[in-house]
Amino acid sequence: MELNLETDYADRAYTLLASLVTPRPIALVTTISADGRVNAAPFSFFNLLGANPPICAFAPGDREDGTPRDTARNVRSTHEFVVNLVDETIAEAMNQCAASLPFGENELTRAGLTAAPSSIVKPPRIAESPASLECVEWGTLQIGGNRVIIGLIKRLHVRGELFDLEKKRINTDKLFTIGRMASPHWYCKTRDRFEMKRPD
Repeated sequence: MELNLETDYADRAYTLLASLVTPRPIALVTTISADGRVNAAPFSFFNLLGANPPICAFAPGDREDGTPRDTARNVRSTHEFVVNLVDETIAEAMNQCAASLPFGENELTRAGLTAAPSSIVKPPRIAESPASLECVEWGTLQIGGNRVIIGLIKRLHVRGELFDLEKKRINTDKLFTIGRMASPHWYCKTRDRFEMKRPD
């Protein structure tokens, strides 16, 4: 079947694509407003884009009335954010952060998560997260109704057990992130893995 996302299925693009391109990593993004209020929100339209320099991107949508969500507002005013990865231990807390709260209300408090100081950016990282990426906004692209925020990753915080200091590698056998699956409510665990070596 061929589905035209510009005409017949334009109003179904989100549902179709979000259920098809899976699993997607989840960024639990912390930001801070100009007056110092912390915000935390999850995004599955997120990924790494490169390593030289290290960059990542996520795409915060707008509210139903067309106004930017708190994360986008905060990045626009401060140009900083932290991407906190989500593993099985904080999956439910991440879901609590998806609630639509009034501007300035702290989702971390509602979810029972702990704000920890970042090293070079003002937004806090989340202490319970297995890894946090301190980012400075490189730029924001507006593509139609999509807003894509690109960040330069300046610092990486990882849970101690996840880093092999001698090999300078992540112990992936101890990292149990979750992934976003079909819209609207489905997720997956990442314990079922297999190795496939690249050909020479």
